[in-house]
Amino acid sequence: MTLILVFAGLILLLLTGIPIFAALGLTASAILFIVEGDLDGLGDAVFTHLNKPILSTIPLFVFMAQVMIRAKVIDDLYTFAHTVIGHIRGGLGVATVLACTIFAAISGSSVATALSIGSSAIPQMQRFGYRERDALGVVAAGGTLGILIPPSGPMILYAIVSEASIGALFLAGIVPGLMLALMFSAYCMIRARGQSNMEAPDWAGWQAARAAFRRSVWALLAPPVVMGGIYLGVFTASEAAAAGSLYAVLVAMLVYRGFGLRDLWAAAQSTMRTSMMVFMIIAGAAMFGHAITLVRLPVGVTEAVAHLGLGPLGFVLVVMGLIFILGMFLESIAIILITTPILLPTMMSLGIDPIWYGVLLMINLELAMITPPVGMNLFVIKGITDAPLSKIVRGASPFVAIMIVGMGFLMAVPELATWLPTAAGFGR
Repeated sequence: MTLILVFAGLILLLLTGIPIFAALGLTASAILFIVEGDLDGLGDAVFTHLNKPILSTIPLFVFMAQVMIRAKVIDDLYTFAHTVIGHIRGGLGVATVLACTIFAAISGSSVATALSIGSSAIPQMQRFGYRERDALGVVAAGGTLGILIPPSGPMILYAIVSEASIGALFLAGIVPGLMLALMFSAYCMIRARGQSNMEAPDWAGWQAARAAFRRSVWALLAPPVVMGGIYLGVFTASEAAAAGSLYAVLVAMLVYRGFGLRDLWAAAQSTMRTSMMVFMIIAGAAMFGHAITLVRLPVGVTEAVAHLGLGPLGFVLVVMGLIFILGMFLESIAIILITTPILLPTMMSLGIDPIWYGVLLMINLELAMITPPVGMNLFVIKGITDAPLSKIVRGASPFVAIMIVGMGFLMAVPELATWLPTAAGFGR
């Protein structure tokens, strides 16, 4: 009953439209005032959660993404993908997925990926015979890869709340992320076979492909700079974020010469606003976690699951179903910060690998980005195209099914997520 009341109160507050951090903080304050009669301990809880060096990765990765976006890196990325495989039937869809995959590894943001790729890709796809619905769906779904392919903002938040290794999570997301990208690409090519009006542009030739590659090579090197350093043990996740930011600034100023000090200042301002929003949410989550711990809510969930007799797989299936439903109404950050503190003790008692669970959670959060009524990528695509929301939802619905199948693969074969971190020495 306590769990229901807490969730109901929190969701009601969120539905009023108030910020996430305020809803978390108000819920925590109400719980503490009812149970303890005062608000002692909230300040210490917030300080403890914010006093972590790993939090520096958030503004650094955000800054890296802002610089790369403002330097117009996306234009070269999409041109390269389009030049190489755009001439194949369905190749424009595959090129769009490829561009989303690469840009996701730079920006770490699903919304930024859908916004940046969509502006270039959707008109091109429609020009060569793609139905509007299909073009909208490919970009909406491809943009969700920003959550799973590292560096990922939601992954960093989950790692902070669960105290899991950020490096291990980043590596764990690579294979499942590429798997989903391949599944998306295969669907695009299969879908294209049934559309006789779909044209394929002429092959541009090897000279054009080499030229497109040369223009995009600096953007293509960004993910290896970040992930390669972590994988080879050259630097930690925090140092990787700093290296990525420095790389982005050097490339933007020395290679993309149109990027000036005014752009750098604008990127820094945008980074500050985004980072402060995230830190406020983390502070609210710290208060919420402190309050639910005092009322022994995680312990109650653990005991309830124990009485149900669910094994690890049964527990994960139930949780994924719950998070899928929550994803229709709540933002990804809210889902991570609300559910993880409650579920983590039960996960540990059942022996569930938090890295494997974290990747499953990220895929489920990808689903949340394209499932109505609160699918952020759906609204982003509507904003840049002014297409009816119903048409965008229909275009994205096949990709919802594909991601659910991908989650099934990952549940059946956990090594898809755990192999790479283990090979890199995490968890030994």
